[in-house]
Amino acid sequence: MSFFQGIASALTPAGLIWTLLIITAATFLHELAHYALARWQGVKVSSFSIGMGPVLGRRTWRGTEWRLSLLPIGGYVEIDGMAPDIEGDSVRAPTRGFASLGALGKIAVLLAGPLMNLLVAFLIITATLNVNGLSTPIDTQISVSQVLPDSRAQALGLQAGDTITAIDGQPLPPTYQEAGQSKPGWQRLASVLAVSGPHTLTLKRAGQVRTISFDWTARVGGAQQKLGVAYGPGISVTPLNLPQAAGQAGKTLVNAIPQVLNAFKNLFVRFFTLNLKTDEGVVGPVGTVQVVSQAASLGGWTLLGIAAAINLSLGFFNLLPIPGLDGGRILLVIVGVLRGRPLTFTQEQAVTAAGFGLVMLLTAFVLVRDLARFF
Repeated sequence: MSFFQGIASALTPAGLIWTLLIITAATFLHELAHYALARWQGVKVSSFSIGMGPVLGRRTWRGTEWRLSLLPIGGYVEIDGMAPDIEGDSVRAPTRGFASLGALGKIAVLLAGPLMNLLVAFLIITATLNVNGLSTPIDTQISVSQVLPDSRAQALGLQAGDTITAIDGQPLPPTYQEAGQSKPGWQRLASVLAVSGPHTLTLKRAGQVRTISFDWTARVGGAQQKLGVAYGPGISVTPLNLPQAAGQAGKTLVNAIPQVLNAFKNLFVRFFTLNLKTDEGVVGPVGTVQVVSQAASLGGWTLLGIAAAINLSLGFFNLLPIPGLDGGRILLVIVGVLRGRPLTFTQEQAVTAAGFGLVMLLTAFVLVRDLARFF
């Protein structure tokens, strides 16, 4: 498969459309929170755009020009007093609007956007848990999620929803050793099918126990592709009421903090060492479209889970103390408080420009790293 064929297969129309919709919605809510906190404090907001680039339509409402722009890749809000005043050839520090707010007022406006994304993620996770319950993996079982048409698995009678409890008459262990590594028991299917010979699968279906016997010729490439099944650990579902779901969603967000920070740390290490090796912690635009495409094929709740993850990532990323991001602007406000006086306009502009440049380089690096997978 060529580079362009690989890109084309990754950027499916459905995945691309859903990705744009999710990111645009997440950005809209992010900017809407900035807008709301600014207006609540009496600060004028001159414009609010859904999308970027050339403006397709505009309408003024409550003193703000609401725009619909051509490129559906986010949006922006222009808050009075955040940008410098430009008159002719002179550039001056703003003294009104946002610039006139106290430290707490400025932090409230800046913090509102990331907190909105975290709130959206929290609400999506809460709703998912309340409707679907808490799923806990069972490593001593294999859950078959998909059987490919015209595959060996279909010929053997395997069906989506089957639960495999034993292989070759042996119950699946919680863990097993292979090549010096400890693996969960549900992965044993791939290990067993790496060996040619007669095999049996003991499975449960609709409360009935069945046994499937077959002769197998091992092939290079893995059982999942050659047998024609998609599978994972068994799942135990615990129903949750709304308060329980909210509590579990809160734990999920708290537990995500070290994972997200570690993912960003690894990204920065790879960025500064120019290491193009991909990792599971941070994906670029192409990887995001791939993930969303897979989620869309699995159903609405899976897609909502991806929307929660994107909001979570957007919220945490904007809280990073990098000038140009919300977290960086908050850091500059705090530095001004600790110094007893804010940074000068020139200093703040220089630091923000450097931070913005870093973010652009980081974005380019992630994109190049994403595309490098297809070479």
